[in-house]
Amino acid sequence: MNIYVGNLPITATEADLRNLFREFGRVASVKILTDMETGQSKGFGFVEMDDHTDGRRAIKKLNDMQFMDQVIQVSEAIPQPGKK
Repeated sequence: MNIYVGNLPITATEADLRNLFREFGRVASVKILTDMETGQSKGFGFVEMDDHTDGRRAIKKLNDMQFMDQVIQVSEAIPQPGKK
């Protein structure tokens, strides 16, 4: 299950995000998107979890939760047409 995580603090790392989701199940991958020129976080990323039940539980528990002094938005990622 691919999960969108928005409103991330710019200081959050992929390791921070992995640790946040780890308590809900196996995390297959984590990616925080960054600006190509500056390398700074764009404030959102994606977490891939192997089990859909674990993913749904993580979404329910983590959406609108305070993480590193910001309230994050967590939802199932919706594939964009024409993108993989």
